[in-house]
Amino acid sequence: MQYPDQLIRQSPWRCGCASGNPIEAPAAAIYAYAREDLDAWEADLGVPLSSGVFGENVTTVGLDVTGALTGERWRIGERVLLQVTVPRIPCRTFAGWMRRNGWVKTFTERAVPGAYLRVLEPGWIRPGDPIVVEHRPDHEVTIGLIFRALTTEPELLPRLLEADELPDEAKDRARRRLTFDVLS
Repeated sequence: MQYPDQLIRQSPWRCGCASGNPIEAPAAAIYAYAREDLDAWEADLGVPLSSGVFGENVTTVGLDVTGALTGERWRIGERVLLQVTVPRIPCRTFAGWMRRNGWVKTFTERAVPGAYLRVLEPGWIRPGDPIVVEHRPDHEVTIGLIFRALTTEPELLPRLLEADELPDEAKDRARRRLTFDVLS
């Protein structure tokens, strides 16, 4: 992580963006993105990207955020415990922040969305604090799979329902999409 010390705590608000898909803040209190993925974007875009440029609270190093399982628990430093929940789905707000035409499509095609996490144990984190994966659930529903199912590969939607740890909002969205696809 490359930030000043941060207090990580639960937030009571709801967040949502222009896509009209609010996420309960407890499931999306923290946004993590991998430094390695930012470096790949830097190479493609030809501009330097500092940690935090995508709005992430935590920039990881050496951790496959896209390959993280929903329900996975990460310990940061000594006190903070987070649980991986859902991927970021890009929206017009994010596109406006990036000031790039076609950004939502470009970001979606890359399919390395970063992950939202809920706070299980609050506390302070500091730059350089280790991130340890303390628990990996017994399923194969990764952040990348969820992202692709909800954006470009709807045939993956049934697999999302295999993960008990997936937040109810995401399960409901998958069920609605499945129902719509069956009816259309």
